[in-house]
Amino acid sequence: MEELNVAASVGKLENWLSANQELLLQYVVNIVAALVILIAGMLVARVVSKTLNRLMVSRSIDATVADFLAALVRYGIIAFTLIAALSRIGVQTASVIAVLGAAGLAVGLALQGSLSNLAAGVLLVVFRPFRTGETVDLGGVAGTVLQVQIFSTTLRTVDDKIIVVPNGKIIAGNIINSSREPNRRTEIIVGVAYDADIDVVKKVLGDIIAEDKRIQHEKGVTIRLNEMAASSLNFVVRVWTTNGDAQDVFWDLMENFKRALDQHNIGIPYPQMDVHLHKVNAPEQA
Repeated sequence: MEELNVAASVGKLENWLSANQELLLQYVVNIVAALVILIAGMLVARVVSKTLNRLMVSRSIDATVADFLAALVRYGIIAFTLIAALSRIGVQTASVIAVLGAAGLAVGLALQGSLSNLAAGVLLVVFRPFRTGETVDLGGVAGTVLQVQIFSTTLRTVDDKIIVVPNGKIIAGNIINSSREPNRRTEIIVGVAYDADIDVVKKVLGDIIAEDKRIQHEKGVTIRLNEMAASSLNFVVRVWTTNGDAQDVFWDLMENFKRALDQHNIGIPYPQMDVHLHKVNAPEQA
């Protein structure tokens, strides 16, 4: 009896296979095509990701940023490949895309601040207002750029403090790059007493500047009376140096100006307070 049932089942299966041969062949073709699309998409994603990574690294883009953007492109290609493969085997991808879109919107709202930092990081990579090793002032935070990451930028201050600045704040504020240009103008304000001779002061300051070989004299030197302040005549001194010499030149000129002015008996005023004492007679007693 069991043998008859098995034979009947096999006969029904053969009849079903014979009747649905074209449908099965179509399914097999679709599955094979989906596998081919999936494998090809994976290979394309890997090749494009590696090529993009090498291209960004060759252009001196930070390795962390390059890896992240390359991975983002890779997973994007893989996502489109999966959708194409599912569509090939007959899955309605419209609903899948709608679910992914809704999930992306929810994640975007939840991570709004992080995504703004991410977008700012991408802009910093594209426009490159500063690079690793440059000295910058980012909205009042000054230091040397150590690393430009996806969500933040790391700086080292002159006193060896590590500061991590969110990229969103960097894009929203002013970026002052002190290293992009090779030269820098140094400005010093020198105050002298009102009884000092203007021409003598200018000559004394000019002689000090002429002796400093680090100053770029061909770019011009400015020594002019800039302000007649409450208790002093303020001269402005402007000279050009390289970026590396700017700070040392500033300090050396300040010290040498003081010594030269003292040698020529040119006073440097400082805040003073005059106190006048008045004697008050005691009232006469009756």
